[in-house]
Amino acid sequence: MFRIRKTIIFFNLFILIVLSACNHTTAEEEIYTYLEEAVRIESEFIAQQNKITNLEAEEQKIYNQIIDLGTDNKIDEVKKLAKEAIDNINKRSELIDMEKENMESSKEVFQKAEDYIEKIKDQDARKVAEKLYNKMEKRYSSYNELNKTYIVSLELETELYEMLQKQDLKQEDLTKQINKINKGYEKVLDANEKFNTYTIKYNELKREFYTLANIDVTYEEPTIDEEIDKKGN
Repeated sequence: MFRIRKTIIFFNLFILIVLSACNHTTAEEEIYTYLEEAVRIESEFIAQQNKITNLEAEEQKIYNQIIDLGTDNKIDEVKKLAKEAIDNINKRSELIDMEKENMESSKEVFQKAEDYIEKIKDQDARKVAEKLYNKMEKRYSSYNELNKTYIVSLELETELYEMLQKQDLKQEDLTKQINKINKGYEKVLDANEKFNTYTIKYNELKREFYTLANIDVTYEEPTIDEEIDKKGN
């Protein structure tokens, strides 16, 4: 009995920046304010994301313990571990709900920038701002898809641990459930990749917009590629 575990979630990949000069139009200043407020809101969840990652690692250890035990003549121990795993999943589910609320708040603030885009005088800056806005909207949509697929994967995991508590569990049923979980993980990874791609492209457009709008900024955080490499290793 085996399971592939490759869920790698990057929910917060923005470049945090600090405004060091304010020689720009009111429209550009307003856009800057909303863009960076959206970043700030998302960054508040980074600590929670670390909790999710730690819980995933803990659940994997529990699963491995169950595999080592097997189900024959050790049902009581398996039940205890399975219940611990379900509790772990419930904690992750709560954190994911919190994250979704966080993203919705970020989106609400970000969308306030739309009214100021048409007021940008510089044509090139305005075009980039429009692209930036559309890319971020797609990013939020991709997050919703990622959120849904992750929730489904949690539901499948819960079903697995409920099955493992049954005395008359058939290997065939167990194998089918594990296959469902693995397919669910693949969907999570695909959705996660799309989300990361939109995040990277959005950050590139934001850099370009700030340059065209003559907004003087200092980049304090690692680049997106560095951030992905760090989390992916």
